[in-house]
Amino acid sequence: MPGAFDSDKNSQRAGAMPGDPGHLKSKNSDKDFEFNVTSYVSHGKTEGSGLSGAVFNLATTVIGAGIMALPATMKVMGIILGTILIIVMGIVAEVSIELLVRYFVETNATTYGEVVQHALGKQAKIFSEICIILNNAGVLVVYLIILGDVMSGSLHHSGLFDQWWGHGFWDHRKVLILLVLIVFLAPLCSLDRIDSLTLTSAASVVLAVIFIVVAFIVAFIRLLNGTLNAPRWTPDLSSTKAIMDLLVVIPIMTNAYVSHFNVPTIYNELEGKSPEKMNHVGRISTVLCIFLYASTATSGYLLFGEDTESDVLTNFDKDLGVPYSTALNYFVRISYLVHLILVFPVIHFSLRQTVDTLLFEGAPPLTESRQRCLALTGALLFILYLGSTTIPNIWTAFKFTGATTAVSLGFTFPSLVALRLSKQGTSLSATERVMCWSMLTFAILVSIVGVIGNTYQQNTQ
Repeated sequence: MPGAFDSDKNSQRAGAMPGDPGHLKSKNSDKDFEFNVTSYVSHGKTEGSGLSGAVFNLATTVIGAGIMALPATMKVMGIILGTILIIVMGIVAEVSIELLVRYFVETNATTYGEVVQHALGKQAKIFSEICIILNNAGVLVVYLIILGDVMSGSLHHSGLFDQWWGHGFWDHRKVLILLVLIVFLAPLCSLDRIDSLTLTSAASVVLAVIFIVVAFIVAFIRLLNGTLNAPRWTPDLSSTKAIMDLLVVIPIMTNAYVSHFNVPTIYNELEGKSPEKMNHVGRISTVLCIFLYASTATSGYLLFGEDTESDVLTNFDKDLGVPYSTALNYFVRISYLVHLILVFPVIHFSLRQTVDTLLFEGAPPLTESRQRCLALTGALLFILYLGSTTIPNIWTAFKFTGATTAVSLGFTFPSLVALRLSKQGTSLSATERVMCWSMLTFAILVSIVGVIGNTYQQNTQ
């Protein structure tokens, strides 16, 4: 590949970069590297994730707890603006992923942080890894908060255990979350290869689709029955508070599409990998996520209107106004709990990998050190558990990660990487250069506006 960069994988692992980004390698050696790195051979056959497995892993990274906050953002933005932003944000996120893929292949990087280091230096790499850690930890804490909300209830809503057996030690929030961590999450998180999660990722996407189908059918039945309240089509701009609410939900929507930190890992474990094949994976995943996001946001908001909670899953504890409402409520909440349990390990994988890279630079990969892998997994799960018991709700977590770490990982770093490395490697077209500068400007504005809006809301509460 013309203009590709030379790099030794072992020296990267030890933190030694191959020199300046202008250090080039031959076209043939780059092509050989492209199809050989991270191949695993067993019984004479190359193992890896197929196209469908890569799509499921990438889509699972995107579709998680963020989908539960989208109906509340639709309540603020209105259906028209909310739907437009869901589509636009998905397209822009896909463009940034394709740019990231191009340049981490050219630099022979194996992680998100390594391609950032090639473009912007060691300090930028460390900062990007800190962003990944904070972002992923925040997302995983949100997962645990939702698990607690659904199982034991929240301030205004009943949990599954409350409805089944009433109040008692069995519905204690902290105990339930801890049991889920130990029994279900710890075994899945202890796996050391992301392609080991292909089947669970596929199941999680199916469960997300089931949730959306049920919500959409219920909303459609109520529409036919004339029991749906008139939705808000455009945002409310009548007061300072309403405007600030609008500014705050934009970073939340930005957060919904950030999956860039897992892209290098998914690419490296992709069977017969090439940038074109990975771009195909990204486009399929993006179309799938746009459809699921728009469907969830619209149907969730139509169902609950102005009563839509920041975690719409908690709304499914009351009569839906359709036959078999109680059974549907249980089905929706239980199926999405299983979805979150299956998504959790995919996000945790990149969190653990990044923490390992940051703390144990130069050590063998986690796949070669089972003891370190298990120790890191246990320590991270314990920290995430503590976070889930102190952060009040998912809205609080998403507001701040969306305005800071998520926008940096999804738009700021990919834009800067492409603009910097295009001077030494494959150049950007005029359209791509305009897209990079537009994404960078957008990221800066979202960060500034989001932080100001969050600060204002905190001070007025």
